[in-house]
Formats: sequence, C-alpha cells, structure tokens
Amino acid sequence: MTPWTLHLLRHGAPALPGRLMGRTDCGSTPEGIAACVARAAGLDIERIVSSDLQRARHAAAAIADAGRIWPAVDPRWRELDFGAWDGLAPDEVESGAMLRFWEDPDANPPPGGERWSELVARVSAAIAELEPAPTLVVTHGGAIRAALHLLCGFGQHKLWAFDLPYAALVSLRVWPGEKPSAQISGLVT
Repeated sequence: MTPWTLHLLRHGAPALPGRLMGRTDCGSTPEGIAACVARAAGLDIERIVSSDLQRARHAAAAIADAGRIWPAVDPRWRELDFGAWDGLAPDEVESGAMLRFWEDPDANPPPGGERWSELVARVSAAIAELEPAPTLVVTHGGAIRAALHLLCGFGQHKLWAFDLPYAALVSLRVWPGEKPSAQISGLVT
C-alpha cells in the first residue's frame, strides 16, 4: 500500500469572529482568505475538496484559482452543528452546559445540535471516498479534529490540545486500507 498526502486546512478568519459558527454560513474576511491562499502555496496537490459553507468554499476557490484546480464541494466536511448555540459567543451559552459539552460532546450535544459521533461518522464517510492522491481539504476545526481522531487514533480529550487557529494546516501521510491510518507529517499554525 502506497501512502498519500492529505492536507487539512482550516478556513480563514470569519467575518463574525468569536462565535460558535457551526452551520452559520458567513464568509471569511479578505485577510482570512489571503492567509489560506498563502498557507496552501507550494503544496503538491492533485485535488481540492471543501466544505459547502462560505468560509471554507471561498478560500478553496481562491486557492484553486491560484493553482488551476477546481474544488469539489462536500457538505460532510462541515463544522459540527451547534444547534441552538449556533452563532452565539461561548459566553452567551450557560456555562455549565458549555462545560459539559467540552467534557463529553457526544453525551452533551448542544440543544438541537449534532453529537460528536455524528460529526466523526460523516467525516469518516468523506475520507473513505477520497482517492488516494495528494489532496487539500478546506474545512473547519471540528472536522479536522474528527479526521485526526479517525486517522491517528487521538482520543476526544487529546484533540482539544491541538491549537487550530484560522488558516492552520495539518498535513497527514495516509496509509489506505480497510481502516485507513495516518501520521502527522506537518502542523503549521
């Protein structure tokens, strides 16, 4: 089995910073898009995939324009759905509920939102359909953490230790197979 490279790029700074964005579909700032283009410069990729939300999709289009590769859009790479909390600042959510969510997002999902296991399942399905070729996925912090869980085996609590600021790039060497696995080959924040 020949390994292939999977680059996971978090979208640039959103026009509405400091909020639980989830499914809130706002774009990124021009500076945020430029940061993503700069971060992706020089990557050896054959395809680009992006979440369907503007903040990822617009960055992917700008990267594609620079490299002449048109991005495919896949909604399975969306951020976790924060339900009733979507669009709120974390301090606008009852602190106990927020703490319970961070401690165990599967047992304590946001009201009307998505469980961590649902995010993991859809990212797993998206990864399974990727061709084993150098790929850039422009996505969200939650989806990147789900991919790290799936491919590298990190437990949910260890995933919060990863600092994934806007335009962060995580590069993985993926070994295909029945249960794909990976190792981190680069983390640029």
